Amino acid sequence: MALDPETFDALIDTVRRFVTERLRPLESAVEEADAIPADVVREMREMGLFGLSIAEDYGGLGLTMAEEARVAIELGRTTPAFRSTFGTNVGIGSQGLVMAGNDQQKATWLPRIASGEIITSFALTEPDVGSDSGAVKTRAVKARDADGNDIYRLSGTKRFITNADKADLFTVMARTGDEPGGRGVSAFLVPRDLPGLSIGEPEKKMGQKGAKVADVIFDDVPVPAANRLGAEGEGFKIAMRVLDRGRLHISAVCVGVAERLIADSVAYATERKQFGKAIAEHQLIQGMIADSKTDALAARALVLETAAAKDAGKDVVMESAAAKYFASEMVGRVADRAVQIFGGAGYISDYGIERLYRDVRLFRIYEGTSQIQQLIIARETIRRGG
Repeated sequence: MALDPETFDALIDTVRRFVTERLRPLESAVEEADAIPADVVREMREMGLFGLSIAEDYGGLGLTMAEEARVAIELGRTTPAFRSTFGTNVGIGSQGLVMAGNDQQKATWLPRIASGEIITSFALTEPDVGSDSGAVKTRAVKARDADGNDIYRLSGTKRFITNADKADLFTVMARTGDEPGGRGVSAFLVPRDLPGLSIGEPEKKMGQKGAKVADVIFDDVPVPAANRLGAEGEGFKIAMRVLDRGRLHISAVCVGVAERLIADSVAYATERKQFGKAIAEHQLIQGMIADSKTDALAARALVLETAAAKDAGKDVVMESAAAKYFASEMVGRVADRAVQIFGGAGYISDYGIERLYRDVRLFRIYEGTSQIQQLIIARETIRRGG
């Protein structure tokens, strides 16, 4: 159920001011420290940002997909690492539970996820499993503990897991059967404090400093059978539904970053003078601005239209993939043009453009690479008969 317009407008205004006045001044410090300040995280909790997509019954804001997309656009106007702080709680880390959890599972976890007391993470990718997500090798074997309770013993390694360093709860995809591909995969809620679970050292990354990724290792971890999401063999289907929503969220963030880059480029181009006039008056600069603005407008329209269709209960598998494909490729083009408009200054860290250029490169990879989105788009288009 959508918020009333006045309440939602107030939320957008609050987020916009938070981004402009609080987060953007900290971008360089976050890049240097590779960490988000604790007081900023606390403010995010107080604003309800960890519970954007979680129902009000569980303490969240209960935003619709269209509302969440508009908030994500606002959050995209600063370094994406800030959004990643609570992004897994809003998206891939919580949505498996929201979509497939039973009443007891939801009551146990969702209120603390919405408040930010618990940080969630989504563990699908493995050292040998990336785009072929149905080929997971992590195994969950049925057993009984010393007290005779039904459990699964989980063994394997997950790689490049966002927020793994601080996550309290993982949604884990593991193979429970001998069936090939996704049909043998099940989903589990795995608390961090179970014996045998360990976290690797955070990886050194090209961009998005402050948002950590790391390996998650499961060494015969005893997971209560009550922590399985859905039935055995439904994990792959749950993961794909989670990623459909996550792709729309990331698409909206891409739009926000593009709009930030365009605004910065226009501000610089109207001040920087060459050949006796502002470079904004040179037609080749105007061409780059025009291309970037058109790209961003097209992505915004696609994202918001698809979000509205999802809220209406329509099948948006193809449209979500198209939005993610177009928006992530779009923001890469816009970032490249921004560096070009800034010239030498665009290559210098003081201006922040090179940082955003590095940050946005990841958007074409996670939540499914651009090539995976192309396959989904083609498959769904053919299935629907064009």
